[in-house]
Amino acid sequence: MSALIYCPFPDPACAERVGRQLIEAGLIACINIGPQVRSVFAWEGVVDTADEVPCLFKTSATRLEDAIALLEDLHPYDTPAIMGWHCDAVGTATRHWLGAL
Repeated sequence: MSALIYCPFPDPACAERVGRQLIEAGLIACINIGPQVRSVFAWEGVVDTADEVPCLFKTSATRLEDAIALLEDLHPYDTPAIMGWHCDAVGTATRHWLGAL
């Protein structure tokens, strides 16, 4: 089974650096780094805003928890928003690619 992880970063360079470390560790196969978005969020009782880049990590279900754990360690935020889930439907080629992790 395959899995995805969503996590925003402060900038593309940081996202790429962390993504490369996860790839080199064999925990993900790919990171997609999106264009800048404006985030509006509640933090410590205050509504705040920040420019961030959304990222989607592609991995296998067996590597999901380890990838999230390392992502938490490597992320520059004190409390990063990291959400992972198993994919119900995956193309055959993608399943084989991610299954090789």
